[in-house]
Amino acid sequence: MSESQKKPEPAAAEPSRIREGLPFPLGATWDGLGVNFALFSANATKVELCLFDSTGEQELERIELPEYTDEIYHGYLPDAHPGLVYGYRVYGPYEPQNGHRFNPNKLLIDPYAKQLVGELRWSEALFGYTIGHADADLSFDERDSAAFVPKCKVIDPAYTWGRDQRVGVPWERTVLYEAHVRGISMRHPGVPEAVRGTFAGLMNDELLGHIKQLGVSAIELLPIHAFVNDQHLLEKNLNNYWGYNSIAFFAPHPRYLANGKIAEFKEMVAHLHDAGLEVILDVVYNHTAEGNEQGPTLSMRGIDNASYYRLMPEDKRFYINDSGTGNSLDLSHPCVLQLVTDSLRYWAGEMRVDGFRFDLATILGRYHDGFNERHSFLVACRQDPLLSAVKLIAEPWDCGPGGYQVGNFAPGWAEWNDRFRDTVRAFWKGDGGQLADFAKRLTASGDLFNRRGRRPYASVNFITAHDGFTLRDLVSYNHKHNEDNDENNQDGSNHNISWNHGVEGPTDNPEIKALRLRQMRNFFATLLLSQGTPMIVAGDEFSRTQHGNNNAYCQDSEIGWVNWDLDEEGAALLKFVKRLTKLRHTYPVLHRSRFLVGDYNAAIGVKDVTWLAPDGNEMSLEQWQDSQGRCLGMLLDGRAQVSGIIRPGADATLLLIVNAQHDKIPFSLPEVPQGEHWNCLLDTDRPNLRKAQRHDFGSAFAVSGRSLLLFELQRDEDAQQLLSNDSA
Repeated sequence: MSESQKKPEPAAAEPSRIREGLPFPLGATWDGLGVNFALFSANATKVELCLFDSTGEQELERIELPEYTDEIYHGYLPDAHPGLVYGYRVYGPYEPQNGHRFNPNKLLIDPYAKQLVGELRWSEALFGYTIGHADADLSFDERDSAAFVPKCKVIDPAYTWGRDQRVGVPWERTVLYEAHVRGISMRHPGVPEAVRGTFAGLMNDELLGHIKQLGVSAIELLPIHAFVNDQHLLEKNLNNYWGYNSIAFFAPHPRYLANGKIAEFKEMVAHLHDAGLEVILDVVYNHTAEGNEQGPTLSMRGIDNASYYRLMPEDKRFYINDSGTGNSLDLSHPCVLQLVTDSLRYWAGEMRVDGFRFDLATILGRYHDGFNERHSFLVACRQDPLLSAVKLIAEPWDCGPGGYQVGNFAPGWAEWNDRFRDTVRAFWKGDGGQLADFAKRLTASGDLFNRRGRRPYASVNFITAHDGFTLRDLVSYNHKHNEDNDENNQDGSNHNISWNHGVEGPTDNPEIKALRLRQMRNFFATLLLSQGTPMIVAGDEFSRTQHGNNNAYCQDSEIGWVNWDLDEEGAALLKFVKRLTKLRHTYPVLHRSRFLVGDYNAAIGVKDVTWLAPDGNEMSLEQWQDSQGRCLGMLLDGRAQVSGIIRPGADATLLLIVNAQHDKIPFSLPEVPQGEHWNCLLDTDRPNLRKAQRHDFGSAFAVSGRSLLLFELQRDEDAQQLLSNDSA
């Protein structure tokens, strides 16, 4: 060992009673009498446990873990208890060319830490090498980083869940609501200021009431794992608002805990469950905040860099960067795979969350030769008794070769479907040649997902997400306006498929405002009346804006927060969205658990879906191929088979008509049995439509330009009852 790698002098050297302990479970585990410490490292030569005072500011003691079993360093402190603050110093070779970056001068976060104390403070001491040195990352830095690194805290996991039970919403009835823990409550007038931006803020009855009344079934929270604020953002008075920069996969971000106690997260889950809402976590296991070879040494890099990260085979000094953020975790390594699956089991079991959305999930299924749907991680999730029972949602792409894998994940996984987003945006924008593709997106993208017994819910449909324009900005801007990010408007996607309808940004023109609002209704109606799993972004339901910023990742400000001060337009849109979710839940034919394929079922005598041209006849091949076609009818027959047992269904029959032309188009309503007629349930051009409106077979309904309509097939006697109710 070189002189520079000798053990640093401890702040204090108090003797402790250390025992051998056990190599499992990994992390710091209190058993009621003491704490067992266990840390994986295949290449380290020694591990020291460093104990701190309750603030994490003063190092009190360093204790060498006495045992090494199956690549696990471990020891047991019989006098330790919850609240103990600790970190690690790990010894081993500093050989970047061979993938090793051990430096005991750097205090390290336990990858299994359940809670962190303090925040990262940027300093050159955080780096394992000397900044400014020639071939900097090959040098070795002797400065102690303890003063600048968050510390780990031993927790008591005990919690009384009371009557809490999992909601267990079936996939086909799921409606997702993507939200940011901080952003959703920072401006909510009903949330006390002291708890805004925290898990406690999300428990607020008024806020939960809004979410519940909206008709969604699950809240999908942007990353809540402890993450790092990037140095370059802090220097600009910005920060990593979204949190896609994890450093501890078991610990909630400290800023989200109003009372500083882990139980607050459990209380939030219990409150959401009591409101009938599931909790989905957006998780980032594809990379960590340690970045590339020029990044800081905070945790895994200093514990066993060569095991945790995917390194370039020809020169292990450098990192494979399929995430676009500097590094990629190597889930083909068994102990890294264990880390991630242990983390998932912790949140699904101990914390009782109901599912996960995996950021850049293609990385999680990568071997060194590319993506493989049978990757150990993907298989582990599906075979695990706990994880296979929760909702698993993949973001099916990354930045590496062959990274786009929409539709290629294995059965049991749902996937974000950006093809739905892009096609629906292009269709309502008025782009030509979209009709055939649009029909596929309406029916859960069977061209991508209808294989191997996968179900329509595998397609997670969205028009907007946290990344990109809000819905209001989608219809208000042709171009991104990210100047507030201080990157010369170079960040964020240029491929927005947006349309400002004549004016860039806000306008007082009543015609443009009316058209924009109708387009937002069209988008919402398409999303919520399509087969598959819809996802709404918090605030879109009442026309939230980010003023044209399509990459608000660094905007922990009014740009990124949800503004709950609804104007007349926002209140009207919210009312319309609630009506749509009610329609979706009322009519099972709108969320079938079987793909609609359009084949004639001779045993029942019906088609599950029939595609109609404006003349009322079935679409011809020429009409499908017409690049100018922008009007289409989708007939959903409620008598269609709903399971593997051949028998007619008993659902309502619905007719959906879309018209992306700017002019009215007469549409001949299809033939109905004697004694029945069509009743218009919804018209995006007439959002306040309420009373039953009878329309007979063959009547030419004037479909307004850029509008969507929904009709229900009704018996005449049912219509009379509806009319009586309306009159009353």
